[in-house]
Amino acid sequence: MAESFSFFQKVNKDFDRAARFTDYPRGLLEQIKICNSSCHFTFPIKRDDGTIQTIHGWRAEHSHHKLPTKGGIRYSTLVNEDEIMALAALMTYKCALVDVPFGGAKGGIQLDRREYSESELERITRRYTYELIQKNYIGPGVDVPAPDFGTGETEMAWILDTYITMAPDKLNAIACVTGKPIEQNGIHGRKGATGRGVVFGLQEACSFAEDMKPLGLSPGLHGKSIIIQGFGNVGYHAAKFLVEADARVIGVIERNGGIYDPRGFDVEKVAVYLAETGSLRGYPGAELIENPSDGLELACDILIPAALENQLTAENAPGIKAAIVAEAANGPTTLTADEILQKRGTMIIPDTFLNAGGVAVSYFEWLRNLSHVQLGRLGKRFEDQTRHAMRHAIEKATGYKFSEDELGLIHGADEEDLVNSGLQDTMITAYQEIRETRMKYSSENGPVDYRTAAFINAIHRIAQSYIQMGIFP
Repeated sequence: MAESFSFFQKVNKDFDRAARFTDYPRGLLEQIKICNSSCHFTFPIKRDDGTIQTIHGWRAEHSHHKLPTKGGIRYSTLVNEDEIMALAALMTYKCALVDVPFGGAKGGIQLDRREYSESELERITRRYTYELIQKNYIGPGVDVPAPDFGTGETEMAWILDTYITMAPDKLNAIACVTGKPIEQNGIHGRKGATGRGVVFGLQEACSFAEDMKPLGLSPGLHGKSIIIQGFGNVGYHAAKFLVEADARVIGVIERNGGIYDPRGFDVEKVAVYLAETGSLRGYPGAELIENPSDGLELACDILIPAALENQLTAENAPGIKAAIVAEAANGPTTLTADEILQKRGTMIIPDTFLNAGGVAVSYFEWLRNLSHVQLGRLGKRFEDQTRHAMRHAIEKATGYKFSEDELGLIHGADEEDLVNSGLQDTMITAYQEIRETRMKYSSENGPVDYRTAAFINAIHRIAQSYIQMGIFP
């Protein structure tokens, strides 16, 4: 069964479903929903063999209710205007949902990075940045990119270097992009932030016994079986932190096949094998998943699509056996698949919430760059001294001697501690708000799903911003 809606139309359908539960004027809702600005540009690039190729790039700024706008840059053959506008819209709702003061944006270049050398990718990235500068689509107070599918710290460093050579304000130019290397004014904890946020979100969602009981699950992540589709930055870190939380990653799916073992995998070994061979095929002791789509239908407690959009479809949704679908990717579930899974009672934890860890920590990085102070630097030594003074007082008063392990816990918070604490609080608070909204709007006519509840919360926050501006009564 073919899906009849584009990605952006799908996002707007989700918006409309939630908007029915609000009483805002139609004009205000239309303003929230529409993509404010989108730009498609082309430029030539000289390949290493001397040939010239035309590159297609896009940048969309969905909402200017908050500035700057914020959103990643992806390198993928699937990049087009509809996808970029849809992802920019999701960023708007995501930022509002976790109360991060950005409008949503997104960018992308239509290419398969595996077909280009490092030097070619650098030239493409720098030229793309130049186009963003010329069209006023980048700047610390204008639009702040970040990594996404197919990009990472290296590309963000190239963007920073290109921007800073042309920026009139050199002092704050470092805040023009987030997800940078630590050595280039990045922040500790950003690389794994989206994956860690997925785990914080899952921990909170699974903590309510009354919500787990209808799914046939016990509270908590302990012993839960996990299948992850997509083992890039987000999928790897989600798997790593899930195992640390005592869950079992029993399946890993990549584009050219996957692996399955009900006993669970050593995530680090899988990552090393994938990096060395470029594939999961032949991984020792694992059952091969020949067709990646088949892996989505294996029995597990939690299925985590962490790759691209439109992975759970009308074709495979009837066969999905997971009690929980945790959307670590953007838009992985089509409208029809969503309806099929909801009717069956599957709990879908939506992308607008679950993968918001990246933008939350990007916000911390942006603040750090503008303040020019490493988080925790001013107070860490004072906290160290205070806590050790308390330890000495306790030992003197009680005669109790702290062990080496206990002493290791007595230290002031460093940057990564603060980042992870802020991320955890962000995810917990947002989930609790979603859950409260779901309970508030559910009735005898049926429950409101978590995606709709998340959109309701986002719409409320964005609408209030417009109302406070005096644009709408």
